[in-house]
Amino acid sequence: MGEIKRILAMCGVSTSCQEIIDCGISLARKYKAELYFIHIIHNPFGLEGWNLPMFSMEEEYYKLLEETKKDLDEIIAQEQKNGLLIRGLVREGPPTDEILKVIKEENIDLLIMHTHEETRMERLELRLENFLFGASKQELIRKMPCSILLLKQLPGSSCL
Repeated sequence: MGEIKRILAMCGVSTSCQEIIDCGISLARKYKAELYFIHIIHNPFGLEGWNLPMFSMEEEYYKLLEETKKDLDEIIAQEQKNGLLIRGLVREGPPTDEILKVIKEENIDLLIMHTHEETRMERLELRLENFLFGASKQELIRKMPCSILLLKQLPGSSCL
């Protein structure tokens, strides 16, 4: 791995996203790097054309998504005031595709992500996505053109 100039941190819909945020800020300060947070909007309930009798949680999902984005925007604004080069990116589409696009577009040197799904909702979403579309974090890791920092999620854990 060469010099770290640009860091991309994946933020999901979860309270454990704070570990990713803290780690990204810490590394960006240490290496004087530019930091990007990516928040991907994709519709895990988008089964248009499928006649499946299932309870829709779409409205709750998007509400949680908005609350998470608002919290992240506040953190970004505060860190920008403190002099950190930081940007929030919101993309819509399949997560693997969108992350790879951003890495190429922004010349990212390091991706920070969790080692596993953070919530039951995300585990269910990933199982459904894996079943229907064959996408997974393993796919993202295999296609990655930059280095990856995987954060193991433990109670009370921190990045460094």
